[in-house]
This record gives sequence, C-alpha cells and structure tokens, in this order.
Amino acid sequence: MNLNSILTFLLSAILAVATTSVVAKSKSEEPVDYVDPFIGTNFFGHTFPGASIPFAMVHLSPDIHTQGWTYCSGYNYRDNSIIGFSHTHWSGVGMVNGGEILLMPTVGDDIQIFPGSKENPDEGYRSRFSHADETASPGYYSVLLKDYNVKAELTSTQRAGFHRYTFPKAENAARIILDIGHQLGNMATEGKSELKIVNNNRIEGSKSAGLGKIYFVAEFSKPFLYYGTFDALYQTPESGEGIFPYKDAEIGDKIGAFVYYSTAENEQILVKVGISYTSVEGARKNLEAEIPHWDFDRVRNDARKIWNKELSRIKIEGATEDQKQIFYTAAYHSYLALYISQDVDGKYFGSDGKVHEAKDYDFYGSFSCWDTYRSQHPLLTLTAPDHVNDMLKSIVDKVKNYGWLPAQHFLNVYGEAMVGDHLIPIIVDAYRKGYRDYDIELLYGAMRKKALELPQPPVPYYAGRSGLEYYMRVGYAPIDIVTEAVPNTLELAYDDWCIAQLAKELGKEDDYNLFMKRGRNYENVWDSETEFFRPRKYDGSFLEELNDREQSIVETPTGHFYYKYFDPLLVGRRPNRHYTESNAWQYLWAVQHDVQGLINLFGDNEKFINKLDAFFEMSSIITPPKYAGISGTIGQYVHGNQPSHHVAYLYNYAGEPWKTQQRVREVLETFYRTGPGGLCENEDMGSLSSWYMLSAMGFYPVTPGSTTYAIGSPLFGKTTINLGNGKTFTVITNNNSKENKYIQSVALNGKPVSKTWIDHAEIVEGGNLVFKMGPEPNKLWGNNPEDAPPSMSSK
Repeated sequence: MNLNSILTFLLSAILAVATTSVVAKSKSEEPVDYVDPFIGTNFFGHTFPGASIPFAMVHLSPDIHTQGWTYCSGYNYRDNSIIGFSHTHWSGVGMVNGGEILLMPTVGDDIQIFPGSKENPDEGYRSRFSHADETASPGYYSVLLKDYNVKAELTSTQRAGFHRYTFPKAENAARIILDIGHQLGNMATEGKSELKIVNNNRIEGSKSAGLGKIYFVAEFSKPFLYYGTFDALYQTPESGEGIFPYKDAEIGDKIGAFVYYSTAENEQILVKVGISYTSVEGARKNLEAEIPHWDFDRVRNDARKIWNKELSRIKIEGATEDQKQIFYTAAYHSYLALYISQDVDGKYFGSDGKVHEAKDYDFYGSFSCWDTYRSQHPLLTLTAPDHVNDMLKSIVDKVKNYGWLPAQHFLNVYGEAMVGDHLIPIIVDAYRKGYRDYDIELLYGAMRKKALELPQPPVPYYAGRSGLEYYMRVGYAPIDIVTEAVPNTLELAYDDWCIAQLAKELGKEDDYNLFMKRGRNYENVWDSETEFFRPRKYDGSFLEELNDREQSIVETPTGHFYYKYFDPLLVGRRPNRHYTESNAWQYLWAVQHDVQGLINLFGDNEKFINKLDAFFEMSSIITPPKYAGISGTIGQYVHGNQPSHHVAYLYNYAGEPWKTQQRVREVLETFYRTGPGGLCENEDMGSLSSWYMLSAMGFYPVTPGSTTYAIGSPLFGKTTINLGNGKTFTVITNNNSKENKYIQSVALNGKPVSKTWIDHAEIVEGGNLVFKMGPEPNKLWGNNPEDAPPSMSSK
C-alpha cells in the first residue's frame, strides 16, 4: 500500500468514526429512532411492522397470510411473500381479525384477482420480497415487491392511510388491486360488501368485516387508464368469468376493483384511503380533513414528530443501546395498543347499532381489558394522562348506549370474551388516581347492577358475569356448571373488591361492606390439603385428584364439559379447562387485592415463600395437551400470559423483597430482546410492553384499583417521567449494573424509605426516587411487616 493509499484509508476511517459519532449522538437525542417495529413479528408476538400513529384508527401494514394463530396480525417475519397492504390490524392479540381494505400494486399483462398461496405466490397477485429490501419506523413502512419491481411505501394519519408506489416502466400493465374480500381470519360477517368507482381517480364503498362494518374512500393521484371490478366467487383460477372491465359498482362478499396505468421508469402513483365505522361520508370527511394534499413525505414526517413527542414523555439514561431499543419499542407498542373509533366530526358506531357523537373527546371502541387492566392502563395514568379521561368517557357512552357494562370487547361489538369483569379495575384505578372528568355515578351504578343482576333482554345472557347466580348463592363458581370456574371465582372476587373501593370513595358504606365481603370469595375455592385454589362442584366437594387415574372429560346434563380430575399442572383446552389459559400453579397467586390474605391461607410468610420459590424453581413442563400460551417460562412462571405478571413482586408482601428484585431483573433480561423474536408471546394490546416499561422504571401495579406500586429493581441509571403538569418524577439508580441488581437503600426526595412500595400520589407530586444498588441482597431493607405493600387483610 503506497503513502497516498494509506492516507486515504486513514482519512476514510476518521470520517467513518466521526460519522458514527454524529449518528449516535443524533440517535440518542431522538427516542423515535430507537423504535424497531419488527420486534415481536417473529414467533407469536403478533405485532405488525406497518405504519400507524399513537391511539389511531388506521394501522396500515403488510399482510402475508390470513389464517391461523400465527397470523393474528397478518404478518410473520419468517415468510417471504406479501399479499398486499390493509388498513386495520390489532397489535399483538390472540385473535385472527382485521385486514380490511387491502391494496396491492402489480405489473404484468394478465390480471390476477386471487392472492395465491405462500407456497406458490405465482398462483395469484402476491409478491415475493426480501427483508433486506424492507424497512420500518414509527409511522412508516417500505418494501420492494420483487415480482413486480415495485417499491411500496406506507404512512398514515389517525384515520387515513397513505400509499406511495414506485413503478418500473410498464406500458398498459401497471395495476393496483383493491381487494375488499380480503380479511384476516374466518369471523362471521353480516350483510354484503359494496364498492363504487366514482370517477377516474376515486373508489369508495364498505366492507362487512369480522367485527362490524367499515367504510372507505380511496383517492388515486393519477387518473385510471383502465378500470373494472371483480367478484372472486364467480371465478376460478382457470377462468375469467369474475372480472368485469369498466363496471363501476359491485356488491358481494369477495369483491374488489382493479385499475390500470402506463408508467414511466420510477414513476410514483399515490393512493390515500380514509376509513370510517359510520359511513362513506365519514370516511370522506376523515380523508379530506387529515390528508387534503398529495405530499407523502409531509405525512411521514408529521407521523415521526407525533411519535417522538409521545415517546419523549419518558427519558432513560444509563442504558445500553439494546435496552434503549427494547424500552422505546415497548413504549411504541403501548401507545399503539388502544384505538380511537370516531370520525373527525365525533361520530362513532355505537354498541346499540346506531351512530352517536363524541363531543370534544376521543371515543375508544375496544377494550381488551383482561389483558390490559394489569399494567397497560395503569401505565397510561402515568405517561399518557391526556388520554385517560377520554377512555373513561368512552365507557360511559357504552353504558348509555347499551344499558349494560361490557367486559372485554372490540369495536363496540359485545361478544364477551375472557373471564372476569375487568373494565371495573380500569375505571376504579383511574378514578382513585384523580381522573374524574366523567359520570362516575353512572359507571358505579352499571358496575353494581352487573355484579348483582343477570342481564335481561335485549342484553344477551353472555354479557353478564359467568356463573353469577351460583357465585352469589354459594360464594364460588361451580366447576360442574361454569367453565374456568376457579378464575371466575378469583377474578370476580378481585373485581368486587374494586367496586368496594369505589363505593367507599363515593360514600356508599353499605355497598362497601357488601363488596368487601364478596372480595373474600376466593377463600371458598381454597383447598388447604393441596394448597391450591381447586375446582369445586356445586355440592361443595372438590374435584378428586388425578393421581393414577386416567384423565377424562365429563359432560353434564346441561351440556357443560370439564376435565374430570384435578391436576395442578393441567392447562387443557376450552371449553373443558378448569383455569383460564393457565394451570393451578399459575392461578395460585391470582389474589392481587389480598396478598396478605393468601399468606394467611398458607399459614405464615415462610410457607408462602417456600411455595413461591417452588413456583419459580420447578420444571416448566405442563400436563398435555400442551398449550401455546405457555411460553417465556421460569419454572411454572409464564411471562407469555398475563396471570403470572404480578407474581415476581409478591415476595415484597412476605418480607423477602430481595427475591422480587432478583426475579424482576431475571424476567426483564430474559424475555425482552432486540430483533423480530424479541417477545416471548403475543403482545396482547400492550400488556407485555407496559410490564417492561413499568418494571424497568422500578415499580409495578400489583393491584390496579389501589394507588400503590410494588418496588422491584430499576433497570436503568436514570429514568425521568414528564408528568404533563410541569412536574417530573425521576428514578435515579446509583451503582447500577447487571450484577448490582439488589437494593441497598432507597430515598424519596432525600428521605430514607424502607417500605417496598410507592403511592401514585407520591409519583405525580414529582421529585426523585433514589436507589443505591449492590451485588448482594440487603436483607434488612424492606423486611419488616410494616414495609409490605397494603392489601385487604393487612393489619
């Protein structure tokens, strides 16, 4: 190498280092740059990489397949071909739904109206792609469709999606397919989809979707060369009978439209799509209000700014680059999870089948509350205070419109799902933390009614509490009458405790006493012999233990099914199972409101801790049939499913908080990683991400509905929460490292603290919570009975 070559090499190296430093500095100042939308897209994270903004209606993302649990979000990182880009997706849920209003750019002489298969993309209009040609960031997604040499780019606003397709040179052969029949999953639809080609650059219509009806207006930046409609029910792959050139309207279940262009090399055609759940007019208004122009980059940049503002509510320091990526992606998923449902004029589709108007607030149509009450909603009370009252106002509207308090539901469709009645802790938690700009008396009345009465027509029976009549009569849900009877008892007892807390706040003393008593109903399924909450029949007897018997399924005269014998390692499958997506080990700890009461059932702290230690230290094997939700395991602890999420914090209640510190750090460092496989299970509308955010900050809400957070082991050197009222709360962790995970001392605003919990009021007042950490447990910190977090049976 000569001197000039050496100098050139050295100069290049210096410039590379300088450039790297500039990029790193810039990146460290922008939380949005740390977000990786691909985290959770592999395995069963069920996240999607497409474009959306916080709390939005539109989630514009690629679809790869439409069937099977793997494709709940429509996307999985393991695949290599794309069907197209649709406007609705659910973040990390366990249901296969969404995928409405799909567009796909194609090139070629022969039109295809079937997507084709993953195994053979050439059967239809889908295209192969490579992850090397795919990028995603908050509010933006792009990919090269290799079969057509078309670059597809996506961005969005709250209610509209924006597509930019860069075509190759194609004479009369560049196309965009609009497939209205495309849908994720097989959820039943009512009615027919419709579309109308209004003029040479607009298509509008509606789709009968798996959860209600969605309306759309699509505008194209370039007039159509040719156009037409199709109906896939009238065509086989070998015939062309379902294609209708120059037809301007269509109705049916599997309909769509196609438009043709002649394009120059690298010519860009843009499509903007407004959606609505009320009407075509609503979709048109949404589109005109939010994207009145054709400037794609402007919308993309606006989306980035919106995300950066939202993500900047929390600043972390003293974290590795990987930790920053994991944390800010968790924040991204948390703010992505809850969706507005109203148009720009406030109109929304109500649960009574009528159109209503939300005046001066955002209406949220979906609450996946079995998943989200535990950490997602409590997180928002700290980090997104401007959204919380709107969510509560939305619940008020639901009760007014429907005459009943729903539980878990999506898009205002009251197909009750999961166990418990968990809008209640969401409401009570927010109210007790100071969010009160809504009609709390109406909500309290709805809670009380649902807790004491069976629904009457027109409210369907399934909208009520499962097994309520037996729960009120004998104090528990009998396994020979009620599916998932043990969780029905435990979770309703917790919900009743929450009602009691609100009754006390509202001065309803008699109700307080009634529901506090019902809060102890968990004791009625406690079996002191096995030390489990055990399925119990209506006659009072517990299910016999499995022992050497062969497990079987019993059918009752009423058509109810259940596993005949009790096996604490059996998760089983619906509708036969004893526990909800868990076994007796995992539901043993589901008494969040009365951990001290659970300790009392064991007898003392030592016996409780021994059982808790065994839970984390035993084998992770469960009794077949195996269940997909049992993932992310430490012994029988299952981080991939919500019933285990609070358990690591329970050592705080029994005088050994150093074990909480050790287990929380283990979960944080084991089950959250970078890259597509970075989540251990489906995201469930922000529940895994919000657990990470709160736990990484150093505390966790074991009992939503109370105002307390149990202290864990903060992950970063410094975390600052912008509380939105001119105040900040800062968690400072001195001498922190991977090894130094144990708390040596704690001070709040300069005063030493020995209690293993902090109150919401202390956080929102602002100030500093300072931890001193070390490599060995300080077993004297937080070990006194008065240091334990409060619970129902606390003295």
